Amino acid sequence: MGLGTKVRLARLFSNPSGHLFGGAVDHFVGYGNVREGGLADLPGALRRVMAGGPDYISIQPGAARHLWSEYAGKAALVIQGGCFTADDRIRQLIATPEDAVRYGADALAVAIPVRGATEGEYIRWLTDTVNAAARFEMPVVAHVYPRDFSDGGKIVFTPDEIAYAVRIGFEAGVDVIKVGYTGDFESFRETVATCPIPVVIAGGPKTDTLLGALVQTSEALRAGAKGAVVGRNLWGHGDTTMAARAFKLVIHKGMAPEDALAAAGA
Repeated sequence: MGLGTKVRLARLFSNPSGHLFGGAVDHFVGYGNVREGGLADLPGALRRVMAGGPDYISIQPGAARHLWSEYAGKAALVIQGGCFTADDRIRQLIATPEDAVRYGADALAVAIPVRGATEGEYIRWLTDTVNAAARFEMPVVAHVYPRDFSDGGKIVFTPDEIAYAVRIGFEAGVDVIKVGYTGDFESFRETVATCPIPVVIAGGPKTDTLLGALVQTSEALRAGAKGAVVGRNLWGHGDTTMAARAFKLVIHKGMAPEDALAAAGA
């Protein structure tokens, strides 16, 4: 790992806790009805997430071009290059490491699904991106989502599939892996313990309550996760800024979820 990669990764993991708290507003074609939910007003959602003080934001390149300039220097910028739907209706790689450099980003994220007939294509996305990123010392963050096609194609979070997703990420050569939490402490602890690079959890699937999301984050951290990059459970529970503050207290201060909610003003 060269100096440039080390410097950029240090910006992602800049908090003294050694963990990171990221906000994800990079859902693009996978979001669904853009008139409803927490991302219906994307500029407003980004503003509310940033008010909670995340370490970094993961965002699609076009949205970053239009929205990020006023937040430059206030958090690390991670450009999302992966663009897919779980059923493969859409699958495109829309940003390169060179694009990330032009945008002034600190890392390039590549979201991929695994399992299914198109898995090899997605793994190629990841390995090609890692090889291209080496020229620019641009860290690559893999967002890896296992699928189950027994019911038309859906994202799953079982222990075996999450372990497989983590293995795909580090064997592809990425610098950080983001995966869903299994909900099973021991299996997740074993998976993280055998991974030579940082593993952070995805905030989804959306929980019934914000407290539930904070509890699963706290448990994943105790199992060895190095932080969380949260989307639906950040802007999908009402007060986005309050939720961000609560996540930050759990991730960086090790605060109990109930106490974090109270301290954040819930």
